Amino acid sequence: LEYIREKVEQFGIEVQNVGAKDIILPGEMKTILNQVVEAEKEAQANAIKRREETGATRSLHNTAKMMENNPTLLRLKELEVLEKVTEKIDSMTVFGGLEGVLKDLVKVRPN
Repeated sequence: LEYIREKVEQFGIEVQNVGAKDIILPGEMKTILNQVVEAEKEAQANAIKRREETGATRSLHNTAKMMENNPTLLRLKELEVLEKVTEKIDSMTVFGGLEGVLKDLVKVRPN
């Protein structure tokens, strides 16, 4: 800016601001800049993904610790998994009566 001011001052022109409105880059430069922007976005997405994975792992660890000391909580988790599995089963055949199966399903195992 100072260089331009000095050059035009002799003509009685005062330059207050200089800027560029439209820059046309060669095709190669556009491609390179697009790759840089894409790489930066991908790096940000990977960082977010790693943070989420770390949080999920920490949560699983905390849940496992809680279940380790609480057999009832562990049994509830087992029943939750069983419920999800049975949603995918059309029918179930039980031999020897349902009474024993139901008792075993809700029985809490001692430590």
